Amino acid sequence: MVKGTHSEADDSRAAASRPTAPTHRPGRTAGLSQVLETGVTVLRRKLSAGELGSLPVVLVLAAVWITFQSLNDSFLSPRNLSNLSVDIVGTGLIAVGIVFVLLIGELDLSVGSVSGLAAAVFAVLNVNNGVPEWLALILAVLTGTVAGTVQGYSVAKTRVPAFVVTLAGLLTFNGLMLYILGTSGTVNLDENGLVARLTSHYFTNDAAAYALAAVGTGLVFLVSRQDRRRRMAVGMPHRTFRGIVVRTAVLAAVAFTAAYLLNRFQGLPLALLIFLVVVAGLDIVLRRTHYGRQVYALGGSIEAARRASLNVTGVQTAVLAVSGTMAALGGLFLASRITSVSQGAGSGLLLLNAIAAAVIGGTSLFGGRGTTWSAVLGMLVIQSIASGMVITDTPTAVQFMITGGVLFAAVVIDALARRSQEAHGRA
Repeated sequence: MVKGTHSEADDSRAAASRPTAPTHRPGRTAGLSQVLETGVTVLRRKLSAGELGSLPVVLVLAAVWITFQSLNDSFLSPRNLSNLSVDIVGTGLIAVGIVFVLLIGELDLSVGSVSGLAAAVFAVLNVNNGVPEWLALILAVLTGTVAGTVQGYSVAKTRVPAFVVTLAGLLTFNGLMLYILGTSGTVNLDENGLVARLTSHYFTNDAAAYALAAVGTGLVFLVSRQDRRRRMAVGMPHRTFRGIVVRTAVLAAVAFTAAYLLNRFQGLPLALLIFLVVVAGLDIVLRRTHYGRQVYALGGSIEAARRASLNVTGVQTAVLAVSGTMAALGGLFLASRITSVSQGAGSGLLLLNAIAAAVIGGTSLFGGRGTTWSAVLGMLVIQSIASGMVITDTPTAVQFMITGGVLFAAVVIDALARRSQEAHGRA
């Protein structure tokens, strides 16, 4: 070989010895990109199929909070958020009962009157007649259960639309409440009594709020993982494990932030704890039991449910019974908040707010779609608007218009989502 010249072999060895730029290095960044791409794909598929879930109401809630926080810095203060968490409980419990009725494609117009009747029964038994609080409370709740059961059985047997039967119930139970209260009109509750403490008691130890956040997120993770395993075992579509982890992490961030803010005021409210436990329990009933599957089946098609030999009469009766029971519980919490029961209990905007909360939260007016958590989200939107209006000294008329606009938007979205589902063969 002549000095100063290079062979092809030398060139190949030199090229091999030079460092080359990495073409692809899978790692944390690639994994995150894959999660984001998968999330965007799933989101697009659900939006095109009309499966919006809780996304619209979450965006509305975020917009409401950002707007009022920009108008007044105290809106997201620990004190206001703590008061907000207690204010949503009474009407929120009633809205949870409304969710059950909406799921079968019906409507209960009597919940306001039933809530007032239950509160009146408790007040008269305990204050006027000296019945122990615990017994008066049980009898008051059973009053709502009986009222709902009677209406549900009537709907199931006569096949008259529920809104007609419950409209009659609205008038009947309101008159019964006025009769029970008598000429006095108002009964003041013991401010240190059992019912009054439902909304006035706080767990001041910081550990209580953080423990609730930890237990809640832990249960969500365990249930999601178990659901994934069951779906994988039968070959059904399922979430990825990484998706479950991300979802749980987001929930944990929200839960622990809420716990931190509550602890900066007076701690975890007893009312909020009871509310979340009831909502979670009823969510399990709806989504994890045979009864819950029957409720959703009736909402899909009541005639198909009859032909499938489902106990339509029993399910309709039970659904209205649940609605009546939740209305009674909500009425007691509302009475606890003001420590009195008057002839105006259960009237005004209570019925409208309860129905609006369920619909705004994502429960379909057409039946068959929604969860108990829908009522929580919808109630947060309505009460956040009301709280923001008070803080910013906005006229009540504007509050009504804004709430009405949000409700109208929720109904339109629900209708459009159903059309999209029908187009994709999912409704």
